[in-house]
Amino acid sequence: MGRAHGVASTFGGEAWAAARRTPVYYPDAVTLEPGADPEALVARIDTVSPGASVKDSFADLDLTGAGFRVLFEAEWIRRPAGVPVTAPDLAWDVARDPDALRDWARARAWDDGGGNADLFRPGLLDDPETFVLAGRSADGRVTVGAVAGRSGDVVGVSNVFGPLHVAWPLVLHAAGRLFPALPVVGYEQGEDLAAALRHGFEAVGPLRVWVHERPA
Repeated sequence: MGRAHGVASTFGGEAWAAARRTPVYYPDAVTLEPGADPEALVARIDTVSPGASVKDSFADLDLTGAGFRVLFEAEWIRRPAGVPVTAPDLAWDVARDPDALRDWARARAWDDGGGNADLFRPGLLDDPETFVLAGRSADGRVTVGAVAGRSGDVVGVSNVFGPLHVAWPLVLHAAGRLFPALPVVGYEQGEDLAAALRHGFEAVGPLRVWVHERPA
């Protein structure tokens, strides 16, 4: 997502970080190992512009001294490869062009009408490891969907939308067809977490997202 918006980032030994503010709803840093140095992490991101955030992947940081507060807590989830899933009632495809991506973004009520559908830019389609999944009704409308990101070991799923009893079967079916040898991972909280667990995921550990509230 950062690359699609022209935001450069770097991987360090303990964390991924972007020196310039990332797109709305996306973290400015993500810890990659437990026990990351909070001061070194915060020094790598822009805490002057409002709203900087850190995904604390192991829920083991304390960033309150740097002007952050906990935005939310969630659970990492994992579903093994090869677990059967009920075939979805909807047809699905992968968005391949800007018009299909625009239809997907407009269908996803992820920002409660906040007007951020343009967050998902066509450059996202240039990433060979990113797959925008769209489930379509009989009349061709996008009604459920998600974003899948493939790595060497897993496929990460995010931005799941639509009725969850319909969305998860479709997303898991699509992931199984596209990446049959890879487990599916992500993170959820609250009712969304409960729905994921009902569809074969297991909770594998906590995470925490911090948001910055005052200049450092």
